[in-house]
Amino acid sequence: MYSSPQSPASPAAPAPVADADATPEEFRAALGQLAAGVSLVTVHDPEDGEDVGMTATSFLSVSLEPPLVLVSVREDSRMDDLLARAETWAVSLLGEEHRTLASRFAMKGRLSDRLLFADAAWQRGPHSGAPLIDGALATVECRTEQRIPAGDHTLVLGRVLAARVPAPAARPLVYFRSGYRQLG
Repeated sequence: MYSSPQSPASPAAPAPVADADATPEEFRAALGQLAAGVSLVTVHDPEDGEDVGMTATSFLSVSLEPPLVLVSVREDSRMDDLLARAETWAVSLLGEEHRTLASRFAMKGRLSDRLLFADAAWQRGPHSGAPLIDGALATVECRTEQRIPAGDHTLVLGRVLAARVPAPAARPLVYFRSGYRQLG
């Protein structure tokens, strides 16, 4: 059994403060040090037939069997509302060439996504009916399994209905320190 030696001059560790919370600024600065892939979450609105998208860096795999993924969306946002009503949705993992597209879908307060999709090359997913971005590193189509309230966000757990890798040699778009970055 290994125990680390502690010198007699070492100060004792302070008692933990269990009820302290990091400020939003501290939290944002700390997590800004974590590089994340950039994806575009899309859904076909079942009520008005409009296609809607949202740039996300909080998308991850959860399970291989069954194949599950998770995306975090702001509570009470348009995407949160749509994902509560729509059974299926899709995610396109964006490459370096999609930087402008990612920026457009990250804008707050936009009225319609119709114009944002107008000059983007995409195909409608056969399982979700949602847009899949041409040239994406990978695409997945999902069916919502569970919605989990988490602070000011909703975690949406989705079962993967289809997964494709249309651009296996493409380089990923990465978000790091509040900006889009390229590898290498």
